[in-house]
Amino acid sequence: MNPAELFAANLPAHAEREQYFASRHQAVAWLRVAVFGGGAVAAYLLLKDRQWLAGLGVVLAAYLVFVLVLRWHARLGYQRRHFQLLGLISQEELHRLTGRLTDFDPGLRYQDAAHPYTSDLDVFGPHSAFQLLSRATSRLGQDALASWLQQAAAPAEVEARQQAAAELAPDAAWQHEWQARARHFPHQADDPRRFTAWLREPNFFADKTWLKALLFVLPPLALASLGLWLSGRPFLVVVPFLVLLGAINHRYRAARDAYFDHSEQMHDVLRAYRDQLALLEAREVQAPRLRALRRVLLPEDGQPASVQLGQLATIVEYFSMRQSTLAAFFANNLLFWDFFWMWRLEGWKRRLGSRLDEVLDVVAETEALVSLAAFQLANPTYAVPEISAEALEFTAEGLGHPLIFAAERITNDFSTVGAGRTGVVTGSNMSGKTTFLRTVGLNMVLALAGAVVCARRLRVRSAQVYTAMRTQDNLAESTSSFYAELKRLRLLLELTQAGQPVFYLLDEILKGTNSLDRHRGARALIHQLHRLPASGLISTHDLELGALAEELPGFVTNYSFNSTFEGEQILFDYRLTPGVCRSFNASQLMRLMGIEV
Repeated sequence: MNPAELFAANLPAHAEREQYFASRHQAVAWLRVAVFGGGAVAAYLLLKDRQWLAGLGVVLAAYLVFVLVLRWHARLGYQRRHFQLLGLISQEELHRLTGRLTDFDPGLRYQDAAHPYTSDLDVFGPHSAFQLLSRATSRLGQDALASWLQQAAAPAEVEARQQAAAELAPDAAWQHEWQARARHFPHQADDPRRFTAWLREPNFFADKTWLKALLFVLPPLALASLGLWLSGRPFLVVVPFLVLLGAINHRYRAARDAYFDHSEQMHDVLRAYRDQLALLEAREVQAPRLRALRRVLLPEDGQPASVQLGQLATIVEYFSMRQSTLAAFFANNLLFWDFFWMWRLEGWKRRLGSRLDEVLDVVAETEALVSLAAFQLANPTYAVPEISAEALEFTAEGLGHPLIFAAERITNDFSTVGAGRTGVVTGSNMSGKTTFLRTVGLNMVLALAGAVVCARRLRVRSAQVYTAMRTQDNLAESTSSFYAELKRLRLLLELTQAGQPVFYLLDEILKGTNSLDRHRGARALIHQLHRLPASGLISTHDLELGALAEELPGFVTNYSFNSTFEGEQILFDYRLTPGVCRSFNASQLMRLMGIEV
C-alpha cells in the first residue's frame, strides 16, 4: 500500500471509530442526567418523609455514581476527539502529497533575509520546505526542526538522525498517535521557555521558614474557629484568623501573582508533553539516538519523565483556581491555597527541577525526528543521502525539486567533487536555470538536516550552503539591488576566507549592472572562488563566461537549459545539458507579449 492509499484508508476507519465513541458519549450523557435526576428525586422523597439517614445515604451514593459516570463520559469524549484528530492528521498527509500546503504553519518567525540561504531556497514561508516537513505540535519541536534546516549538521549527527528517522518511518500509526496526543490541548503550542527560566529563579519560601510553618497551622485553626462560629459562638472567634490570613495574602500578593502569571498557560503544554513522552517511554527502540532519548526519560534512580511532568501539570492546574475570583478569595483567605501550591511547586523543583530542561530537549528532538520520519514515510521513492568523505561533493541521480508536485516531475543528474569548482549554467528565459539551482540547494539542506531527498541517489559532503538569488533594493537603507547583491557576495567571500567549506548558488550573477561590468565582475569572482574552499553553481545569460572552462579546465564546467519552438509555442524540456546554451527565446517571448521586435 503506497502512502496515499494508506492515508486514504485511514479516513473511513477513523471516522467509523469516531462515530462509535460519539454515540456512546451521547448515551452516557443521558445516563449522567438520569443519575443526577434520579438521585435528587429519591433524596427529596426520603428527606420529605424525615428519613434523614436514608436520604443522606442516597445523596452520597448518587454523588459517587455521578462522579464515576462523569469520568466515563470524559474518557469517551477523549476517545471521540482522538479519532477525529487521527482522521485530520491523515487528511493533512494527503494534502501534503498533492502540494496543498496553505493550511500548515509557514514558519514565518524563522525567516531571516540575512541568512545564508533560507530566503532564496523557500525553506520557510508560503509553499515552503518547513510546511512540507513539519509535523511538530509544540513550539519546542518547531524550533528544533527549524534549527536543523538553518544549519548543516556534522556527518555523525546527520547519520544519527537518519537512523532514528528510518526506524520511526514505517510506523505511521505511532507518528500519528504522537501528534494526536498533543492536539487534545488547546494551548499545547505555547512556548514553555519563559516558564522554565522562571523556575530557575530563587524559591519564594527560601527565607520564609516561618510562613511554611503557618501554612500548616493557620488554615486548620481558621476552619476550627469557623466551625465554632457556625455552632453558635460569637463571630469574634473567627476574626483574628481571617485578619492574619488576609494580611499575609495581601503582603505577598505580587509573589502569588507572579506564580500564577508564569504558570497560567503551562497546564496544556505540560499535559501534552506528558502524554507524548509516555508514548516514547513505552516504545522499544534500536537506533542509538532514540535509545539515548529514552534513557533520559527513564532514569534508573527515578520516576519516568512523563510521571514527573504529570505531577508538575497537576500542581500548575491548581493555580487555575484564581480564575474564579470568588472561589480564590475564600480558598486563599481560609486555606492559604496559593501558598500551598507554591510550596508544592518548590518541592517539585527541589526533587526534579534540574532534569526539566533535559526532558524538554527530548520533546524537541523527538518532534523533529517524527517530522523527518513522516516525510520519509510519505515519500518512499526519495533517497537516504550518503555522507561523502570527499570535500564539497554533491553527486545526484534523478534529482528533483521536492516542492514541485507535478505528476511527472522532471529530474536531472549532476555531480561536482572538490574545491574550486564552478558550474556555469546558461539558458533561455523560463528554461529552468533558477529552479535547478534551488533544487540542488534545497536537497542539500534537507540532506544535511538528516532528511531524505528528492532524488534516486545523492552523495553529499557537509558544507555551508550560500545563495544569492532574491537580492532586492532597500529604500530604508538607500540600497540598490546591485549593491544588495554585492553585499551578499562579500559575505560569501568572508565565509570562504575563514576556511569554511562553502557550496554557493548564485543566480543571474551581477545582473544589476551593464553587460561589460557584469562579465568582468563575474569572471573575476569565479577566479577568486577557484582559489578558495568553495564550489557551486552560477546561472547567467552571459555566454562569454563559458570561455572560463578553457581557462580553468577541470574546474569550470558549462551546463545549459534549452527551449524549442513549435509555431508560436515555446517548449521547455527542463533537462540539464552539457555545454553552453545555443537557443534563446527572449525575442519570441516579447513578440508573444505584443512587443514588435
